[in-house]
Amino acid sequence: MKRTLNIAFTLIALSGSTFAMGTCPPMGLIDPAAQIDGVEDRGDSVSPIVQQQTSIDVVFVLDTTGSMGGLIEGAKQKIWAIANQISQAQQTPVIRFGLVGYRDRGDEYVTTMTALTEDIDTVYADLMNYQARGGGDTPESVNEALFTAVERFDWTKQDGSLKLIYLVGDAPPKMGYKDDVKYQASCRLAYEQGININTIQCGSLNGTKEIWQEIAQLANGSFAAIQQNGGVVAISTPYDAQLAKLDADISNTMLDYGEADMFAYQDAKRERASGISSKAAPEAAADRAVYNSSEAGRRNMLGKQELVDDITSGAIAWDEIKKDQLPSELQSLTDEELKIEVERRQSKRADLSKTIKELAAKRAAYLLANRPSAAKDGFDQKVLEALIEQGARVGIEFKADEAQSKTKGESKEESEDQPIEPMDD
Repeated sequence: MKRTLNIAFTLIALSGSTFAMGTCPPMGLIDPAAQIDGVEDRGDSVSPIVQQQTSIDVVFVLDTTGSMGGLIEGAKQKIWAIANQISQAQQTPVIRFGLVGYRDRGDEYVTTMTALTEDIDTVYADLMNYQARGGGDTPESVNEALFTAVERFDWTKQDGSLKLIYLVGDAPPKMGYKDDVKYQASCRLAYEQGININTIQCGSLNGTKEIWQEIAQLANGSFAAIQQNGGVVAISTPYDAQLAKLDADISNTMLDYGEADMFAYQDAKRERASGISSKAAPEAAADRAVYNSSEAGRRNMLGKQELVDDITSGAIAWDEIKKDQLPSELQSLTDEELKIEVERRQSKRADLSKTIKELAAKRAAYLLANRPSAAKDGFDQKVLEALIEQGARVGIEFKADEAQSKTKGESKEESEDQPIEPMDD
């Protein structure tokens, strides 16, 4: 029987810089079930399960108030690099990302969300619209953001799944709202559903660290503290521009097909991808190209129906193709002419993909050789540390790059002693 393992991440932006392994919540410590009906204690632990296929749900929940500008920009730079690391699971993963942005009551919004989807371009486009604004009175609507992350996303219901939330921010929750579901209750709900909540504190605001550590402990997650600006290090390589161009060239080999609504969906996706290619930083565009070239990234690149790939994979046979569901410029072709055109695109795509993989390997070696030691303390590396550690609990192994493997142990020892920048919110 084939099983699917799902890993889901929710990033909620707040403040701090070391991961401390959390434990299962003490059953007598809190009683949020008094707030939420239908919650029962789960005394059993999750046994390690090795799956043939891994599905990974990643929901980033970010504090988007004024002091979080550096972290938000870092997330924009590194979301594709994080996706690349997740795609390195020994089992080829299905990857879904989602977003929650939060501020506080009286701001432009309290929470905003992007549903879990394999179309990481959609998530990235929404993330690019995040701006650090509002706030100013320190405590934020962490309670509502955390409840949104736990209860309002389509988390997998499959047995043996691994679901991760990342709460990332610099300010503690505002506890005075009477109609809020408090974080203790959301932690219990997360634990009951097998969702691990990891917390990342940005900066050193009083009152945040203790609550962040408590949340991680109650929901079987990890805590880390990082610099206020996120500590992200972007490294340019000689291969970035060429990788981005090759990714665009692959887009030119695509042939969408189907009913009118499918064409509308695919057209919107292609337009979104074109916008990303033109606006993303070179390093992020290169990371996206590498991700799209992976087995896990194919769906992000291709969308729901793409003829060249579907013919290659056997999802559709030649005699099943309906001419009126092809792009208008191909509808007049004979069957033989259509076959020649599709095979031409297959060959070109294969050549481009091979070149991307070769350049991706050279780029990875360059990044490894030129990565500064400070990179190990950044937001993206703390996310990946938790990914590797908690994936191992359920039998998932990731091909961690050498730099991360080498610095994983020392970062835990050093991070508590790092200077932390003050918060300006």
